[in-house]
Amino acid sequence: MANEETTRQATRQTLRSDAESLQEAQAEQAGPQFEWHYGRVTRIGNFGEIAGREVTIIWEEGGVTSQQGDISDAQWEILKLAFLTTKRIAILSDSEGDTWMYDYRFLEAVG
Repeated sequence: MANEETTRQATRQTLRSDAESLQEAQAEQAGPQFEWHYGRVTRIGNFGEIAGREVTIIWEEGGVTSQQGDISDAQWEILKLAFLTTKRIAILSDSEGDTWMYDYRFLEAVG
């Protein structure tokens, strides 16, 4: 019976029409430690197999990060989409301190 409750909770549907409400619902499902962070992609580059991919982000909370390598194909597609459109991204992270700036597990292009 406990397994049935867990499955039911995992498949909860959300009926909301705006992006902000959707983000709130995602953060609520992720847990209280997760927070949204927003930034602007200012530079991307693909330097082949040797150097890998690079992204530079200016964060609304302050700070600039640049990461070269360790960017998955899925993350790269989101970063490219953001760079070619609004340049804005959002990260949902539970990392402590400033390490959330490099936490690309839950990454979204923001419209």
